[in-house]
Parts: sequence; structure tokens; C-alpha cells
Amino acid sequence: MRRRTQARECALKILYQADITRRPFDQAVQNYWAGDEEMKAEEEHNDEVMSFSNRLGVFELKYTNDIPPKVAINEAVELAKKYGDLESSKFVNGILDKIHKKEITAGSPEVQ
Repeated sequence: MRRRTQARECALKILYQADITRRPFDQAVQNYWAGDEEMKAEEEHNDEVMSFSNRLGVFELKYTNDIPPKVAINEAVELAKKYGDLESSKFVNGILDKIHKKEITAGSPEVQ
């Protein structure tokens, strides 16, 4: 697995862990890297994790210049497939594609 793909997956799991445990973000990061096996087992079986892939995709679309939009969308969709179902990945793809077309591409001066 490529480094950025691994980083996205780790970020997804950390965000999810912080959300469901209501722990401070820095504590969730420490617990994740310390190997909190209970959390890892729960992450592997919870479809809600995929909702965070959408957030990661939106962040990459809006705030990174070194990641092509198609790559950001594809990576988010792949995470949704891994942690959700077919409908989850379609939903993530639809949302990110709409954001890319309406908010990002429309506001870009070089796109006409």
C-alpha cells in the first residue's frame, strides 16, 4: 500500500476513534499509535467509519494543491468501499464530485 493511502487510512481511523470515544484528538492519536486493539477491532466492523472518508476527501479537494482531484476522490471512494458498502462508496463519490465541480472548479480562474 502506498504511503499516502496508508496515511489516509490512519487519519480516517484516528478521526473516527476521537469521535466515537469523545476523547481529545491528541489522546486518540496516542491511543491509535499505541495499538489500542479494542478500537482497531471496532473500526474494522463499523460502517460509520466511511463517513470520515468523505471529510478527508473534501479536505484534500479544498486545501491541497499537490493531490489531483481525481486521486482525492478515488482514495475517499476506496476507503468508503473498504469500510462501508457499495452504496456508501457511491454516496461519497457523488458528494465529492459535486463539490469538485461546483465549488472548486467553478471558482478556479483557469477553468472556463
